[in-house]
Amino acid sequence: MYAVVRTGGKQYRVEQGQRLRVERVAAPDSEVELTPVMLVDGDTVIAGPEASSAKVSARVVDEGRGSKVRGFTYKNKSNQRRRWGHRQAYSTIEITGISAG
Repeated sequence: MYAVVRTGGKQYRVEQGQRLRVERVAAPDSEVELTPVMLVDGDTVIAGPEASSAKVSARVVDEGRGSKVRGFTYKNKSNQRRRWGHRQAYSTIEITGISAG
């Protein structure tokens, strides 16, 4: 059985026992419920409004940060410059259960 869930602006196809890296959701060793569920596929496919009662539960295993992204902007002939950087925070989650509702 698998499900398609949306978290952090992205969609993931998940199965029970799978580990994946998503944008930070909660502190480590806490339980998380991923909603909305877009699709559940078991014996039959559940999608659309019927999938609103489906639930995917996960456990936060670890958290960390991605690699540094560096940027630089400037405007020509005006001596206007700006340097910036960003490191995205991530959580590693393990899918503990999928219920069709």
